[in-house]
Amino acid sequence: MREKIAIIGDRFMLPEVFREKIEEACGDNLDIRTLEAAWPDEPMEFGNAALGLDKVKEYFGDPHEVVDFIGDAEIFVTQLAPLSETMMQRLPALKLVAVSRGGPINIDMAAAKAHGITVVNVPGRNASAVAEFTIGAILAETRLIRVGHEALRKGEWRGDLYRADRTGRELNEMTVGVIGYGNIGTKVVRLLRAFGCRILVTDPYVQLSAEDRNAGVELVALDDLLSRSDVVTLHPRVTEETRGLVNKDTIARMKPGVIFVNTARGPLVDYDALYDALVSGHIGSAMLETFAVEPAPADWPLLQLPNVTLTPHIAGASVRTVTYAAEQAAEEVRRFIAGLPPVNPC
Repeated sequence: MREKIAIIGDRFMLPEVFREKIEEACGDNLDIRTLEAAWPDEPMEFGNAALGLDKVKEYFGDPHEVVDFIGDAEIFVTQLAPLSETMMQRLPALKLVAVSRGGPINIDMAAAKAHGITVVNVPGRNASAVAEFTIGAILAETRLIRVGHEALRKGEWRGDLYRADRTGRELNEMTVGVIGYGNIGTKVVRLLRAFGCRILVTDPYVQLSAEDRNAGVELVALDDLLSRSDVVTLHPRVTEETRGLVNKDTIARMKPGVIFVNTARGPLVDYDALYDALVSGHIGSAMLETFAVEPAPADWPLLQLPNVTLTPHIAGASVRTVTYAAEQAAEEVRRFIAGLPPVNPC
């Protein structure tokens, strides 16, 4: 009997890449159907009680169209398509959902367990991409890449940036504080070590690797990190404990003139407090990749500040993220078909 697999990809996680990796892992004796959603050219949706998706945090796709497409498939592979309780009730054949992202926030997990549906994900799928992006973000601020670029775009030759009182600093003379030592934070630390900077890490739930300890990386309390760091970069997950972690009080404990980088998530930061600190100069500059509201409103005050670099939540977007996530999802499909336990059950 040919396994029936429904794939809903999008314009990042391409459905044909999912298909290719699944066929490489499982062979071509499969009944696969694919659909391409319009994300990211069209925005994601968020929990909608009217559609029965109140227990789904973010998603893309009409629930009725998703159910019709999945139909009698036993295996469903996606990045963003929603699955709610009412949707699962209409999908009695469904047994495995492979979500190609770090967290299955487009799935009602309680409902999936109640219906006996196994959900798997791809933790750390874009860790390397975000870590590389973070290093680029730090360098953009420390070496005044943004400042020089914006001036030249306006026809200004900022020769004054060669002045000793205005030029940038090298990482080898700086202390960088890394908040969060998970999949991304550990990679950021590994990349930073090559620059010869002092590295501080805070994370109450992990210990440093032997490699990092031997390289002189320090595991410290949050207050210690904030008071000593010339650069602070965020990498924790959003939890009740970390929501609003960067706020008026924690910013006040940072060194004057600190560089702040957020390539993690918007809810980690009180952006009103950040704005005030950037205007006052207590935070010298910031690189922001994620925001309180996405897409960021055109009239958002932070967009107007001269000491901020901004990008539209693209740190995790790379070609390798696509192929890696598809490979991991394909391996979960292979294991399911072979009767093996999943590698990354949710």
